[in-house]
Parts: sequence; C-alpha cells; structure tokens
Amino acid sequence: MRIGELAKQAGLSTSAIRFYEASGLLPPGARGDNQYRDYGTDALKRLQCIQLARRLGFSLDELRELFAHQHLVFPREQILAGLSRRRAAIARMRADLEAQDAELQQLASECVETWARGDCMDTGAFALRGRRRDGTQARTG
Repeated sequence: MRIGELAKQAGLSTSAIRFYEASGLLPPGARGDNQYRDYGTDALKRLQCIQLARRLGFSLDELRELFAHQHLVFPREQILAGLSRRRAAIARMRADLEAQDAELQQLASECVETWARGDCMDTGAFALRGRRRDGTQARTG
C-alpha cells in the first residue's frame, strides 16, 4: 500500500509516518519503479504498536531500543520490564501530583484565613515550603 493508504488505515498523517521512518522506528517503505513508497501490513502493525506505546507514555528512545532487536517477536522479558518501569514512573508522578495538590489545598486554606484576618501573605514563607529537610528544592513538575 502507498503511504497515503497506510496513513489512513493507521489514523496518522503521512508526515508522521515519514518522521517514524526517519527516526528509525519504521523500516523504510520499498520504492517501486515509480519511486512511490510501498508498505506491507507489517508497517501498519508497527505503527499501531508505536501508537499504543506513545499513548501509554513510552518515549521514542524506548521504542527504538525495543525495535533494535530486529525480531519478528519482541523479547517478552524486555516488554514486561518496560511495562513495569512505566508503571513505576506513573506511580512516582501520581505521588508527586498528590503532594502538589495537598500543598495547593493547604496554601489556599492559609490564604483564606490570612486574608480573613486582614493580613498580607508572607510569600517568603511559601517559598521555603517547597524545600526538603536537606535544603534541596522539592520536585514540582
């Protein structure tokens, strides 16, 4: 199939397919006598795999590493390890977001209380809140 048909079936733009090809994630389409790219069903399956992985937050570098093996079947251990790493990263992000949300809620409460007393906010005190006990800046994003 030509690149336009592949793009339509994969739900991507032709430029995205060219990008994945240039990035080494998609093997180049064979060129016919007319110099048009010609792709098989393997290309569609690869693009679907890329889309799934990207939707789940995997990086292009992680995908390159997976595809570098040139196996028709990916190593199961590598896939499971990658899924486990991604889930751990999500858990860390979730914990960071929950901590940020708790700090925002506390800050909002303190703002309401301070303003109700007719006092001004001490922005210096808020800046110190983001510091850990060891003096380093806490991650906020």
